[in-house]
Amino acid sequence: MSETLVKEPHTAATELAPAASAPVRKSKGFNSFQIAQGQFDKVAEYLGLDPATRDLLRFPMREFQFAIPVRMDDGTVKIFRGFRVQHNDARGPGKGGIRFHPQETIDTVRALAMWMTWKCAVVDIPLGGAKGGVICDPHNLSAREQEQICRGWVRQIARNVGPISDVPAPDVMTNAQHMLWILDEFEHIHGGRYPGFITGKPVDMGGSLGRTEATGYGVVFTLREALKELGIKPAGTTASVQGFGNVAQYAIELYVRLGGRVVAVSCWDQADQCSYTYRKRDGFDLQQVLSITDRFGGINKAKATELGYELLPGDAWIEQDVDILIPAAIENQITGDNVGRISQRVRIIAEGANGPTTPEADARIRELGILLIPDFLANAGGVTCSYFEQVQSNMNYFWERDEVLGKLDVKMTSAYIAVSELARREKLYMRDAAYAIAIGRVAKACHERGWV
Repeated sequence: MSETLVKEPHTAATELAPAASAPVRKSKGFNSFQIAQGQFDKVAEYLGLDPATRDLLRFPMREFQFAIPVRMDDGTVKIFRGFRVQHNDARGPGKGGIRFHPQETIDTVRALAMWMTWKCAVVDIPLGGAKGGVICDPHNLSAREQEQICRGWVRQIARNVGPISDVPAPDVMTNAQHMLWILDEFEHIHGGRYPGFITGKPVDMGGSLGRTEATGYGVVFTLREALKELGIKPAGTTASVQGFGNVAQYAIELYVRLGGRVVAVSCWDQADQCSYTYRKRDGFDLQQVLSITDRFGGINKAKATELGYELLPGDAWIEQDVDILIPAAIENQITGDNVGRISQRVRIIAEGANGPTTPEADARIRELGILLIPDFLANAGGVTCSYFEQVQSNMNYFWERDEVLGKLDVKMTSAYIAVSELARREKLYMRDAAYAIAIGRVAKACHERGWV
């Protein structure tokens, strides 16, 4: 599960393994930015924000789109499209990942940047929201080609990012090696050493211990608190998980250590260009499944079947008779079309992915009385630990793993309790309560700075 450069035969050259798997196709018919704006509008009305503040927070403060020319291994030149969106930096430097995806869009990046603003605010770390991306598919690119994309990306944006303005990190199909290439190019351009410019670096190059586990563990820290609130002990509960990348793997690990049992996992199959759900009613053996998982997070179908795992359609994860659902893949996966398939037994949905639930499905989940831990709270462990890495890099002093994870547990637990208390006091849906806290903090910072 470590982020490493995997050297294996490839048609062009050695291939770089992404940090986490992701479907090559995104859900159609949903505009993530419109969804993010709709969520904001609802809470802005509840908070009574003035028109100027609404206009400021409803759109990114800055966004960049640019071309990245790359000479491919076959000698041809290909132009890749890159993005960086800085939604708001009133509370601190922008923070957000860089994702590689063949169907990346500017609206998706805008939505993710906005969600990053709220994510940093809800866990109360002094950072704003940003996001970046490149339209490409790392599955079909050599390591050298990916390196050129990374260096080309930062060359186009080097004057507009930095350790005190905008700090990138890994995201879908990018990893520690990608971040190191970006850092190296940034330092070459600016003629110095700036380890705090980027997070998610290799540990021996200024990265933080515990960063790899942080997002998945953060999901389970909030899940543990939700179970406690409902008076349910983790031991004996069951879960179904969508995704088998970095977030899902570590969430499964910690959840099982707490006594839970994962009975189904859905993940993308690159060969068949579709997803499958792997089910084992007596529980997943994580280490066993990892031994038959490729570098992209894809599970070997034949070997899984030999080990006694049932092979089901990719969307079967949502209909499992379990206590907990953990969507940990990509956005718009629980929709109006499939929300009705959720079992009556489900008590909690912990959103490990960004924006996995559409507004139509969200309304139905609320009606069903399911406790939903919203994405920008549940998966904030990654950005929280990125903040810890930034602090360590800037002061050139590094903490032990247990200290990092202990600080992470405190942050995630405090954030969950604050959201839950507001939800109960004001009779709000958990997502609305989390937004109310986050948007309120950002709006206050904008007012105190005199921007509105």
